[in-house]
Amino acid sequence: MNENLHRLRCFGCGARIAGADAQPDFRCAQCGELFEVEYPGWSERHGHDRPNPGALKWLWRDRRASLEPADQSGVWRFRELLPILDSLDNAITLREGNTPLYHLPRAAKALGISQLFAKHQGMNPTGSFKDTGMTAAISVARERGFEWVACASTGNTSASMAAYAARAGLRSLVLIPEGKIAWGKLSQAMDYGAVTCQLPVDFDGCLRLLTEVVRQAPIYLLNSVNPYRLEGQKTPAFEIAEAFEWDVPAHIVVPGGNLGNSSALGKGFRELHELGMIARLPRISVIQAAGANPLVRSLAETNGAALEPVQAHTRATAIRIGNPASWRKAVRVIQETGGRCLDVSEAEISIAKAEIGAEGLGCEPASAVTLAGLKKLRAQGFVAPEDSVVLVLTGHTLKDAGYTIDFHRGTLLTEEETGGSGSEIAAEMAALRRNAVAVDATASAVLAAMKGKVG
Repeated sequence: MNENLHRLRCFGCGARIAGADAQPDFRCAQCGELFEVEYPGWSERHGHDRPNPGALKWLWRDRRASLEPADQSGVWRFRELLPILDSLDNAITLREGNTPLYHLPRAAKALGISQLFAKHQGMNPTGSFKDTGMTAAISVARERGFEWVACASTGNTSASMAAYAARAGLRSLVLIPEGKIAWGKLSQAMDYGAVTCQLPVDFDGCLRLLTEVVRQAPIYLLNSVNPYRLEGQKTPAFEIAEAFEWDVPAHIVVPGGNLGNSSALGKGFRELHELGMIARLPRISVIQAAGANPLVRSLAETNGAALEPVQAHTRATAIRIGNPASWRKAVRVIQETGGRCLDVSEAEISIAKAEIGAEGLGCEPASAVTLAGLKKLRAQGFVAPEDSVVLVLTGHTLKDAGYTIDFHRGTLLTEEETGGSGSEIAAEMAALRRNAVAVDATASAVLAAMKGKVG
């Protein structure tokens, strides 16, 4: 691997090392913090070899018409801003990225915002945003000669890693918390050939055990502690900027789980700004579930100086993480962009998910925290009517079909969570439900059922 183009910098003490010198768990040997990829040529050569903003914008657009696999990838299409491979021939791609940016007219009208969009990362090959990071990290793993890759997962990471490992001809190991993963996600990992181990611990326990495993065997760790994962995951920032003709939206709203995604998007926008490709940074806000909100608590109690892990509880399994690895990076993103971090209840998540579904899109529960959070940000006056807003939807609706079915059947939440049958929340949920109705096999019965759903 060409270490002259990039290096790893410790987020804590600032130590710099070659990529190949990282420990198996990607923690700094001096202070124990995580690394991030940096490109010394962009700053140390005083602009002599820095990427040319105008030329790159045209090049990236032209590549969308190319038939080359790397050009059809929404990650490797931007390869000038992630030179992490010796040869592009080593890139493992399933044509990830280039995901759609949808307008949300109903939600926009309800919130009094004209420019409200959803960047739907659930439209990636395995149905989640993880694919953009996995193509980068798996490519590094294969180029470095690893035969095994591994991750701890609540679902999406395992599905993505298993798919890309299969594509690369590598073996994959998945550790998942028993009984705390959506079956749609687990089925993907199985189908793609992963060795899948269910453990009687939560996600954080799975990750701790996996850290021990990779220290004892030549297995490449592919959780978001891997800095190359975040290099791929920063590319949706490039796509958003490109879609807005390089005049970025005022706000980006992101779900908060292990916090690698918000960190990656912040890095992407920061690099575009430093290279002169955009004039300003968007405000990046992170939304967590109330039962899994360690970052919210950290910012409220210590202004992000320390984080106390929590025992995570939420039906939004993708963000059921109580000790997020990338929390310090996320704090920097929120603070440097002027964003906010808040949490939303289970009822608020379920309502927001149904509202996104009513737009004809759909998403997994964790994605819906963005709309639920935006409602609060709008009520606080943090988001103005004239502001442009992009919600990052991280997973496809079919990732957790059971959640959707339970919502529309009225069996998802407890009475306590809805505030009782006569509460405003319960009424709002009832208005959004579209449960299947059993009717006689006659035209009149079907027409009667239709009439009952009108108005």
